[in-house]
Amino acid sequence: MNDGYPTSLGVSTVESISLFGQDLSQELIGHVGFGELAYRLITLREPTAGQAVMFNAVLVALADHGFTPTAIAARLTWLSAPDAIQGALASGLLGGGSRFLGVSEDTGRFLNQAVASVKGEMPTNDAEWDALAVKAIERRRDEGGFVPGLGHHLHKNGDPRVSRLLELARENDTFGPRLALFAAIGRVAPGVLGKNLPLNGAGACGAVLSDLDIPQEMLRGVVLLARCAGLLGHLAEEMRTPIASQIFNHVEQSAKFQPIGNTQAEDC
Repeated sequence: MNDGYPTSLGVSTVESISLFGQDLSQELIGHVGFGELAYRLITLREPTAGQAVMFNAVLVALADHGFTPTAIAARLTWLSAPDAIQGALASGLLGGGSRFLGVSEDTGRFLNQAVASVKGEMPTNDAEWDALAVKAIERRRDEGGFVPGLGHHLHKNGDPRVSRLLELARENDTFGPRLALFAAIGRVAPGVLGKNLPLNGAGACGAVLSDLDIPQEMLRGVVLLARCAGLLGHLAEEMRTPIASQIFNHVEQSAKFQPIGNTQAEDC
């Protein structure tokens, strides 16, 4: 016998729609912002005022920052199929991986593992956080991996989003252990790795979301939620002032046939 399909989210009847057990029309529409609603959909908890500020800050920070591969993919897909905007959006979102958009998730996982490794009380000052950061970086380096959240292809002198997010978290009482460790990584990484790799905004967002108790498995989903808005902006702009055809024409006209392999023997 089927006893039904339990859900803590939305339920609809002929007369009404409820969400979280509340009347959608009377208790939620016009009373909550989209960011707050998204946070609650993920966690099933109402965010505090500070948590709402920081969740929205992450959405703003990650929405768009130029002609990234995901934005270009969305524009080119719309050029090919202007009758299906969902395809253009999907193509941009599907590009969210380890190099673009996935850094927040990777950073959150790295920070969570380092924090979980602490035995006893958490660090209480910068020196103790720095020591933990050194251990975490050295462990990752010895494993042959990269430290996520470090370095940026453009902002070589520092990602402008990072300092603002750290400052905002302190102002809103959401500066937790992951952000503390992330800031420490920025302080000690040059000395440990022997090169200057600034903290990046995607990593900072992963730290912020982790301190907001967003489940590790959902971090990339929040990033994609933010980027969806940015992709909509790119598609709206593509409709107003198209550039995708220029990209397509440039690549097509610049294509040059090159045989695979070397058919001429090399001198020994």
